[in-house]
Amino acid sequence: MWKRLFLSEEHEEIRRLVRQFAERELQPHAEEWEAQEFMPSDVLRRMGELGLLGLRYPAEYGGQGLDIFASIVVYEELARCRAAGPAAVAAVHAEIALPLILKFGTEAQRRRYLVPGLRGEKIACLAITEPDTGSDVAAIRTRAVRDGDGWVLDGAKTFISNGARADFAVVLARTSPEGGHRGLSHFIVEKGTPGFRVARQLKKAGQHSADTAELQFDQVRLPADALLGEENRGFYQTMWQFQTERLIAAAVDVGRARVALELAVAYAGTRQAFGGLLAEKQVIRHRIADMATRVETARRLLYTTAWEVKSGGQPAAAISMCKLVAANTALSVADDALQIHGGYGYMQEYPVQRLWRDARVSRIVAGTDEIMREIIGREVIGKGGRE
Repeated sequence: MWKRLFLSEEHEEIRRLVRQFAERELQPHAEEWEAQEFMPSDVLRRMGELGLLGLRYPAEYGGQGLDIFASIVVYEELARCRAAGPAAVAAVHAEIALPLILKFGTEAQRRRYLVPGLRGEKIACLAITEPDTGSDVAAIRTRAVRDGDGWVLDGAKTFISNGARADFAVVLARTSPEGGHRGLSHFIVEKGTPGFRVARQLKKAGQHSADTAELQFDQVRLPADALLGEENRGFYQTMWQFQTERLIAAAVDVGRARVALELAVAYAGTRQAFGGLLAEKQVIRHRIADMATRVETARRLLYTTAWEVKSGGQPAAAISMCKLVAANTALSVADDALQIHGGYGYMQEYPVQRLWRDARVSRIVAGTDEIMREIIGREVIGKGGRE
């Protein structure tokens, strides 16, 4: 099979472990977590015990030192729990926030946050988006001002994944009066720091078991060692982080699309209509053929892009293509799967409707479709359409 070009037996062992974990330990609780609109943080501690949070981290911090494909198979298979919470919460923590600390943090910061983080004992979030600032990262208004040896942080963040549960936040703030992208820096802000609070947990159309919150920073005093990386280099650090975030987001969407396809095939193989099974009707077979083609296209694009990243590349346009295709595939395949289920698909007792609702936000988070197209278009035009 073509996957053998990219995956070792170790990767497949990880896949089997995560599939078993998702189906046996997570899926039985999916409905409960969705109803509560919160997944217990114990799930991350369990993932830490299984070694799933530190797959790509060095051994000295409790990781396994594996490659990007180890993470991809994890996030593909977590979709089998049929709720967005586990993949969303774990990805924000281990694949979005913590990599910034590994890449740009001091040794003291790595010891303080990475070690317990990879065990699932401390949970992280990344706070970038603001009420008036979404895709335009350079327009951030949250401000950190020097105060003696430390800083004072003021501002607000919104749509922050893991915001309600996080033990610490990696916050992007303006540290220079100079406008645009040149005056931004990252700070690590711990829960319980005076002036830092969760303003409210947000209600969403989907992904109910993954918490999303508004955060408020009111005269938050931070020590000098709260600065993460270089002062005024936060924009560039964020752009570096976006690349892996988008690849992992694509893996989540590929996994979600595969589950939707499997549910559609299973339903069509048992549902009687017009004197036979749905699967025997040409119109259904052709729809399923199109769904399978879109899933396979997105998956192969994901794997070939990940191979380029593993080989040392940072192919921003290819990663954007991967994210764009996977997000739209997840939504379209889930929509087709719901259509095949008919009225039952729209009922909350059937998981396909949740996959459909959960998939919609994929075209917004980690870079909207429009931003992905802008990145792709600039590179294609810059190269005159040539490779």
